Amino acid sequence: MKPTRRAVIDVGTNSVKLLVADVLGSEVHPVWEGSKQTRLGQSFYRTHRLQTAAILSTAEAVADFATQARSLEAISIRILATSAARDALNAVELVSAIRQASGHDIEIISGDREADLAFRGVTTDVTLLQIPLLLLDVGGGSTEFILGQGDAVHFRQSFPLGTVRLLENLPHSDPPAPEELVSYRTWVIDFLQTKVRPELAPALTREKSRCPPESDIQLVGTGGTATVLASMEANMTAFDRPLIEGVRLDRQRLDWHVDFLWRLSLAERRQITGLPPNRADVILAGSVIYQAIMTQFDFPQLRITTRGLRFAALMG
Repeated sequence: MKPTRRAVIDVGTNSVKLLVADVLGSEVHPVWEGSKQTRLGQSFYRTHRLQTAAILSTAEAVADFATQARSLEAISIRILATSAARDALNAVELVSAIRQASGHDIEIISGDREADLAFRGVTTDVTLLQIPLLLLDVGGGSTEFILGQGDAVHFRQSFPLGTVRLLENLPHSDPPAPEELVSYRTWVIDFLQTKVRPELAPALTREKSRCPPESDIQLVGTGGTATVLASMEANMTAFDRPLIEGVRLDRQRLDWHVDFLWRLSLAERRQITGLPPNRADVILAGSVIYQAIMTQFDFPQLRITTRGLRFAALMG
C-alpha cells in the first residue's frame, strides 16, 4: 500500500500549527510543519469571549496553512480547535471566520478527546509504545494529563491550567520580580494539590502497582513548552526532531532553566538560543508548570516528544 498525504491544522490558545505528513496505518512521516502565533486566548479569560482581532488573525493563519497544505498535494485537510475555542461564549464567530477565510469547517474538540489524540499520537513513537508513561500536554489554555501504556489509557483529564491563561491571570513585571516567581509557583502548586492530585494520584498508585519494579512510569512532555525547553537545553538553532526527542531534563536542570528565565527581561529572553522570540513571554509560566508537576508528583526526569495530537488526527 502507498501512504496518503494528509494535513491537519491545530488551532490552539497560543498558536496555529500545520502538519503535513505521509500516513500509512500508524506510521506518520512529516513532510512539512509550521506554526504561527495568533494568541487566540489573548484578553479571553476575563470575559470568555474571543477578541475580534484574534479571531481574524487566527482565520487568516488557517487559510494560509490550508493553501500551503494544498500546494504540498495533501488529499485532506482537517482543522481542530482546542481549549480557547471550546471555552468561548462566541466560538461560532471563530467557526464562521475560518470557514469564510479558508473554505473549511473546524472541529472544536473536548478536553478528553484532545487528551486521547495526544496519547495516541505520542505512542506512534515505538520507543514510547510499550513503556508506562504519564503524558503532559501543556498548552496555552489547558494541560492534559494522560496515563497509560501502549494502547491502554488508564487516566486522562484536561485541566484549566495553561501558559496564556496564567499569563493573563497573573501578570508580572519586566523583568519579573523574585516574589512574582514565588506567586506563580504558589498558585500552580495549589492548583495541582486541590484540582489535579485528587484525580491523578489514585490512578498513579494503581498504575505503579501494575508495573514491575524495574519499570518506572516515565514523565513525557509534548507541545510547545516541552519542545522549547528541549531546544534551549540542546542550544538548537533549527528544529531537529531526533535531537529534541533525545533530551532528558532532570529536576536540577529544569530548576536551573526556571531560575535563569525568571531573572531575565523579555528582551533578554528573546535572545536565548532555542527559545523562539514569540514564546519568550509564555515560557515563564510553562517552565513553572513543568517544574511544579515534577516536584509534586516526584518525577526525577522529563522526557520530550515532538509527537502528539496532530499525529493522531492524521490517522483518522
